[in-house]
Amino acid sequence: MGIDQLFGGIYNGKRVLITGHTGFKGSWLAFWLERMGAEVIGYALPPESVPNHYELIRPRLKSVFADIRESEILEKTFIETSPEIVFHLAAQPFVRRSYREPLATFDTNIMGTARLLEACRKTVSVRAVVVVTSDKCYENKEWPWGYRETDPMGGLDPYSASKGCVELLSGSWRNSFFPLQKYGITHRTLLATVRAGNVVGGGDWGEDRLVCDIIRAIYKKEKVEIRSPQAIRPWQHVLEPLGGYLLLGRMLLEERTEYAEAWNFGPSEESLWTVEQVVKAIKREWDAFSYIITPNTQCHEASLLRLDCSKARMRLNWSPVWDADTAFHKTARWYKTQYETGHLFTEQDWEEYIGDARVAGASWMF
Repeated sequence: MGIDQLFGGIYNGKRVLITGHTGFKGSWLAFWLERMGAEVIGYALPPESVPNHYELIRPRLKSVFADIRESEILEKTFIETSPEIVFHLAAQPFVRRSYREPLATFDTNIMGTARLLEACRKTVSVRAVVVVTSDKCYENKEWPWGYRETDPMGGLDPYSASKGCVELLSGSWRNSFFPLQKYGITHRTLLATVRAGNVVGGGDWGEDRLVCDIIRAIYKKEKVEIRSPQAIRPWQHVLEPLGGYLLLGRMLLEERTEYAEAWNFGPSEESLWTVEQVVKAIKREWDAFSYIITPNTQCHEASLLRLDCSKARMRLNWSPVWDADTAFHKTARWYKTQYETGHLFTEQDWEEYIGDARVAGASWMF
């Protein structure tokens, strides 16, 4: 079976608009969609970091560099490109920055999403919208079981609160402008939201992210400062949730109205690791750094966060392909190879993931 036939071949020839395509997840998503024959349009700010994954892989797509809050440019992009499906990843994605820049965080994440959804509403070609939020959108009580899609939204820090608001905003937009009971009568657009765990993989140089901090320390030959070493997080390779987003997008494009709702795409129970476990796993693969543990006195960080993904497993037949061990092996190999030789493992990681998904019988292979 050819790569263009993944997800039933639904993306081959489709016009797909990705907001935030210059970011870590967005660039990997653009890479995957291009390989499947999609006509990809990207809308985002220029990459923040040097280096960055987007410029390293040099995707062959139409890029519009602008702020998600610039309605005129955004709506003009929709008019000129007539996308059929939209993946919305543009955001201010950093928790600690949200403490420094709370107004910009709320404005970008909430009003930016509102402007994006309004552009979708005005564009008749748009059939499906997948809004990417975060596992931090939930009201985190730090209980030992995973959060389900029906649990309350919340957020102690500005970033988390903004993502909870985006979920509420998207639900309001769906009920007000894309109601399921009027699908095919007054509109033909299906809207869903997705939440993932902590994603890792090659090409991320974002601020205040554990793996990124380790890589920067290696580059600078400095010690890594580790905060909250016993904090537990759901870790997954970036390709895992992207496969879930693409599978959900397929269902929406196939006019499956029952899938236009919220979804969790997180790792298995075995991939719930402490921060210190992650550091040791990276060190086993690339012993080029040392670390010290420092107390976190600057801002609140949850000590436990996990997702319940049984809904995606039962209704979408989606499940993770790689465990945390594999995810961190691939991640460390990507950075180590890029650092030592300049070679990128993006395509190889993706091909290996597709191969392992085929062996595992992943539902989206067909």
